[in-house]
Amino acid sequence: MANAVITSSYITTETMRVLHNESAFLGNINTAYDSYFAKQGAKAGSTVNIRRPVQFTVRSGATASIQDVNETTVPVTMQPEFGIDFAFTDFDLTLSLDEFKQRYIMPAGKRLATELDSRIATAMVQATANFSGTTGTPPATAQAVLDAAVFMDNHAAPRSDRFFALSPLANAKLVGGMTGLFNDQATLARQLKSGMMATNLGVDFILSQNLPNQVAGTQGGTPLTNGANQGTINSGSTDNPYASTTSLVTDGWTAAVAQRLNAGDVITIAGVFEVNPETKQSTGTLRRFVVTANASSDVSGNLTAVISPAIIAGGAYQNCTVRAADNSAITVLTGTPAQTALQNIMFHRDAFTLVTADMDVPGGMDMAERVNYDGVSLRFVRGFDITNNRRISRFDILAGYAAIRPEWAVRVPN
Repeated sequence: MANAVITSSYITTETMRVLHNESAFLGNINTAYDSYFAKQGAKAGSTVNIRRPVQFTVRSGATASIQDVNETTVPVTMQPEFGIDFAFTDFDLTLSLDEFKQRYIMPAGKRLATELDSRIATAMVQATANFSGTTGTPPATAQAVLDAAVFMDNHAAPRSDRFFALSPLANAKLVGGMTGLFNDQATLARQLKSGMMATNLGVDFILSQNLPNQVAGTQGGTPLTNGANQGTINSGSTDNPYASTTSLVTDGWTAAVAQRLNAGDVITIAGVFEVNPETKQSTGTLRRFVVTANASSDVSGNLTAVISPAIIAGGAYQNCTVRAADNSAITVLTGTPAQTALQNIMFHRDAFTLVTADMDVPGGMDMAERVNYDGVSLRFVRGFDITNNRRISRFDILAGYAAIRPEWAVRVPN
């Protein structure tokens, strides 16, 4: 390709294109952006509220039973911006477009994609309570995929736009494990030729090297709930179980001051079953809860764990059959004490959202450009460093992540 003067617009647009093409999650979750941060005085750390679907209760009989319509929101806190900084010369701008893309844009775009993917995946896993499979046994059969999908079906997730992000090991196990099943020849040939799972069993499979590990807490003892009726009964429509938490009071842990549960651990409580979000009937499966912060026992073996979703046993946002009774057994699903495992995740597109914000484009720069593409905003700036006699270039992304419908996702460990 002939040489051409390379513009900031070209640099920003091409970098964004590479970022999208190299991301496992970016094109498969809900994305939105906000221009607020481009305004003078806006600061990182502000919150964007994302609207969550309304739920209702159903009356019986002819007499009207008026209920409040309360739209709940999920707060998304914008994290400090992240990016890549490097220097290239004016001479580099006269390279052919292909040379410049290979030398600067491809490496920058791929590294940004990896970082953004890793942050999204970690946020998704930390917010997801549904858990299927056994830690230490990667999913390797059609049944493992179907078992995970049951959690999404039980929570009324749409059948379309479902994705399953797999680690390289889980992908290899599934491709091998499903070769003997009935598949149309085109699908089977594609899987065997590429070594990648194709769309199958109602799910689009994605290979991701950026899935996070979960390290299970040290656990110990025979943990039980300590106190009856833990959680709430709500008869209105203001209690969103995914925007609030329950502080679960427990005892029976090994009597020593030590961290027993890690943030991201998934637990069940004996007798507390999940319900269908529409009918409020029990699904027959114990409700999964994710621990939102590290929790330690005291010298008597007492421990209070903050869990999500909140336990709600009535009203429009009911998600459990009953509140937690006293002396109910606690079971940790995320592994044996201190066990580490990658977390594969099946999800619906609308389970999570990535919010990026337009950052201010400063004046007086050698080059400056901001581009929004598919709900993701990227800023590129190049300026002269008079102290060191060089030109510095930087890419910036300002983003936040949130679970809008985390019940529409399920973790499947390796």
